[in-house]
Amino acid sequence: MSLLRSLFRRDEIQQTEMGPLFPQVKSAMENVQAYARSHGGEIRLMGVSPEGDVKIKLSGACNGCPMSGLTLKHGIELQLRELVPGVRKIEQV
Repeated sequence: MSLLRSLFRRDEIQQTEMGPLFPQVKSAMENVQAYARSHGGEIRLMGVSPEGDVKIKLSGACNGCPMSGLTLKHGIELQLRELVPGVRKIEQV
C-alpha cells in the first residue's frame, strides 16, 4: 500500500529533498505565498536540495498563468534568496 501511495502522491516531499535549508525555506514560504494567495493561487514547497535548489509547484490561478515564469524568477526567487541565504535557484515541478 505504501508503494502505491508513493507512486500516486508525487506532490509529497521526499526525505531526500529535505536539505539543510529546508526548515528556513519552509518558514520563508509563508511570506512568499501571500502574493499568490491574493490572486487565487498557491505555491507549494516540494523540496530543497543540499545545494540550495528549491522545488515548488504552482497551483490554483498560478498554474498556467502567462505571468508565472516572471513571478517565479523576479518575485519568488528574489524574495527567497533575500530571506534565506544559500538558496541557489527555484525550479517549478
